[in-house]
Amino acid sequence: MTSDDRERHFSGGVWETAYGYCRAMRVGRTVLVAGCTSAQEGRVRFPADPGSQLRVALDTALTALEAFGAGAADVVRTRMYVTHRRDCDAVGRVHAEVFGASPPVATMVIVSGLLHPDMRVEIEVEAILPETDEQDG
Repeated sequence: MTSDDRERHFSGGVWETAYGYCRAMRVGRTVLVAGCTSAQEGRVRFPADPGSQLRVALDTALTALEAFGAGAADVVRTRMYVTHRRDCDAVGRVHAEVFGASPPVATMVIVSGLLHPDMRVEIEVEAILPETDEQDG
């Protein structure tokens, strides 16, 4: 596989350009999405509500997946980074609600901090695109 086999998606987040990364990348049928927080237009949304922060972060992640024709049902793994142990239940409930009957494998890790002090949760998402007849042929 060469770098030509990779497709990148930029969401327009302020840190993408400043820190040199893309929101999502497709490599073959795999789509990797990272750096999803509640930051929008340079501002952290819902600083005191980790569940709402995860909703915003997942909206960012799922929007990036849509750029490649994928959705929540295609997600096979998530990694959640939470800054306070007390927030794990709120974050976990939102995760369960969003992924419903198609839960991915998941990891939730307590970390000492994220990029901005008001960020309480960050998530990474991995999805596998469905096979198409074009790929089989």
